[in-house]
Amino acid sequence: EGGLAVEAAKPKLKRPKNFAVVLHNDDYTTMEFVIHVLMKFFAKNYGEAHSIMLKIHNDGVGICGIYTFEVAESKSAKVNRYSRGKGHPLKSSIEPCD
Repeated sequence: EGGLAVEAAKPKLKRPKNFAVVLHNDDYTTMEFVIHVLMKFFAKNYGEAHSIMLKIHNDGVGICGIYTFEVAESKSAKVNRYSRGKGHPLKSSIEPCD
C-alpha cells in the first residue's frame, strides 16, 4: 500500500583483534621459573616452555600465546601478580597482533 519493502540487514561481524602475551627478559628471574610460568599459565609442555624461555633469554622477549584482548590482559595480569608474589621481577605485557 505505497509503503517501502524493508529487508532486515544482516549484521556484519568482525573477528575480535588478537593480542600477544609477551614475557620480558630480566637479569634476576631464573630460567626454571620462566618455564614453570609458561607451563602453569599457558598450558605449554616442557619442550615448548623451554623453547620459549630460550627465545626470551636470547632475544629479550618471547610470545607466550595469542588471545582476545580480555583473555590476554587477564593472563598477563595473573603472571605479573604471581611473579611478584614469588619474589621474581618477571614482566608480562600484551601487544596487538594480526
